[in-house]
Amino acid sequence: MIIFKIKKMRAILSAGVIIFTAMLFASCNESDNVNKEGQDKNNQGEEKIYPVRVMKIKKQTVSKTLEYSANLIASKEVHYAPASPGRINNITVEVGNRVTKGQVLVEMDKTQLQQALTQLENARSNYSRIDTLNSLGSISEQQYEQAKTQFELAKTNVDFLMENTTLMSPINGIVTGKYYESGELYSGAPNTAAGKAAIISLMQIDPLKVIVSISQKYFPDIKKGMKAKVTSDIYEGDVFEGAVSKVHPTIDAGTRTFQTEILIENNEEKLRPGMFANIELAIKDAEALIVPAIAILKQEGTNNRYVFLNDNGNAKQVEVTPGKRYDDKIEIITNGVSEGGELIIEGHPNLLNGSKIKVIK
Repeated sequence: MIIFKIKKMRAILSAGVIIFTAMLFASCNESDNVNKEGQDKNNQGEEKIYPVRVMKIKKQTVSKTLEYSANLIASKEVHYAPASPGRINNITVEVGNRVTKGQVLVEMDKTQLQQALTQLENARSNYSRIDTLNSLGSISEQQYEQAKTQFELAKTNVDFLMENTTLMSPINGIVTGKYYESGELYSGAPNTAAGKAAIISLMQIDPLKVIVSISQKYFPDIKKGMKAKVTSDIYEGDVFEGAVSKVHPTIDAGTRTFQTEILIENNEEKLRPGMFANIELAIKDAEALIVPAIAILKQEGTNNRYVFLNDNGNAKQVEVTPGKRYDDKIEIITNGVSEGGELIIEGHPNLLNGSKIKVIK
């Protein structure tokens, strides 16, 4: 009986201890929550200040170059054919043959030419007779002029037919297309990739040519004769020399660019029309804003680039356009960044426009 009462008293004491402990713990938690809530309220009332490092912006003199990629094309391309349809007597060349200016390439049927030569001789004889009579005053001026006109027309017709029955190469080049065989009838229908009618096609591949579209802001800088460097991935390490041969005089209103033609020396004929090439065009030295590449950030989901400036203790976001890269630095093009300003180069990835900053020396 005594043992039972002792056990009962121990149970009551244990329960009391547990209840007291629980009440004490709840009281502590409530106090902590109050303190934490107060701290949170204090933190919310203070704006975060971001430590950053900055650099002074200054212009640097750089060798300005423009880089483009383009397809090489022949400096001259001729789709050769007579002025009118006719039978082809003989084609003297094949695709891949090299030709020189003045070389006979195609001979057409000469039936019309022979008839024209006969008419020319008759007209010449008649004109000679009329000229003699005119010198003696035996005919009218009208008869003389008529005979002279007939002779001149007959001569012009012969010259035309001679040019269009014996086709001679107008350039030094290479045969790139042959569309008929000897003995066939030339129809005059378009049959080339360029949509032109031809018996053969010729290309001059030394020099070659590229046409690039250049931004209108460089129009005053591009001059005929300016040097250019051309490279191709096919010939790694080889540099081919070129020069501006023509600057088109108008600006495309849609793209705000103008076309420029560059002739490229190709003495060894390594380069061929249709190849892809990289063109580097050197223009005059100029001053540019050059900044560390790490200072330029990209707006997520877009191709927009921007930097942050120190604006009296606030971060100012300015959109920029990247230019040419110089090792670990990049030229920036913008109206919002000027020489003498402070560019944020460390601590900027977490900034927002207007964020408070503290410059660390």
